[in-house]
Amino acid sequence: MRPLLILFLSGFVFAGMPSAAVGSSAPAFSLQDQNGNTVNLADLKDKVVVLEWTNPDCPFVVRHYKQGTMKALAEKYQGEVVWLAINSTHYSNPEANKAWAESKKLNYAILDDHEGKVGKMYGAQTTPHMYVINKGVLVYVGAIDDDPRGNGSQINYVDQALTEIKAGKAVSAPQNKPYGCSVKYGS
Repeated sequence: MRPLLILFLSGFVFAGMPSAAVGSSAPAFSLQDQNGNTVNLADLKDKVVVLEWTNPDCPFVVRHYKQGTMKALAEKYQGEVVWLAINSTHYSNPEANKAWAESKKLNYAILDDHEGKVGKMYGAQTTPHMYVINKGVLVYVGAIDDDPRGNGSQINYVDQALTEIKAGKAVSAPQNKPYGCSVKYGS
């Protein structure tokens, strides 16, 4: 009887775990951007992709956009990296994402995931929560930088990962603890 219970509990625990893990294939998804265009991650399998979980109402996201961190990093790697912001906030919608993108003059897609399916699949916990994918393989998961208090970043982990990828190196710090607001999933 005991082995069956352990087997059942093991399956239960693993069934609820996110499927996104460093070193594994990035889970495929298809979401609409703020302009109604469908973005399929599978179409980007030969590229470097940054996924940025975002929520325009989160003070941490507001800080990074006010300081220009996200936009500057996306612009630094424009043409080399596909930058995708994903809004899994349950009360968000494409119209609100479009208004926010226009107000910030963003030239990248804000993907609507208000149902939270992709966020939960990736295990996104905070806004921001960053993921870097290199040719279909997840190579970085975690914080944008080492500055949760806003005192001045010493290391931008995403920039470091992208620089290492560009140089043909392995990502030296593939995981860091994310910080920010909790992702506002619905039920």
